[in-house]
Amino acid sequence: MPCNRTWALDLTGKADLSGRQRMILGLVDQGSRACLTLADLGDKRSATILRELCGAFRTFGLPARIRVNNEACFNSKLMKAALALLHIRLQITQPHCPWQNGRIERFFGTLKRHLDRIAVADRDDLHCKLVEFRAWYNHARSHQHLGGHTPAEVWNGKRESTRPPRFVSIWNGAITGWWFPP
Repeated sequence: MPCNRTWALDLTGKADLSGRQRMILGLVDQGSRACLTLADLGDKRSATILRELCGAFRTFGLPARIRVNNEACFNSKLMKAALALLHIRLQITQPHCPWQNGRIERFFGTLKRHLDRIAVADRDDLHCKLVEFRAWYNHARSHQHLGGHTPAEVWNGKRESTRPPRFVSIWNGAITGWWFPP
């Protein structure tokens, strides 16, 4: 699947040390598996989600379609109208069929497996963890279905690095990998 044609969007959560559930928005490109956005949201209103999407549009351009589940915040009139104005098709999966948006579900599985092993103090701490995770996921974690390449390599055309790799370790060694600088 080509890059930047279909994006997968969903929400998940992580409780901080005070017990407050933090809402996390994930946006993954279907072709490259690149995590385009990983953000802590204050709420899950359509307007809040659209603000994050607009940031992704400015950075990565417009996809042909965005795949979401049937949650109200994704299926709202505001969301549909905003995406229609941009000529982006909204693909809504059937209820109770997470496999229809499998790339974001798989991404969240990887994220949660790592997030569940650490404590998050507050919103700022979660933000830092998400930035680190996104960098590791895109640049240091190779994918079997990408021929051993990272999402960043696929997104950027699989250029081979001419510089020596660097070992990456984040979250006190909970996540490691090799980064091949461009």
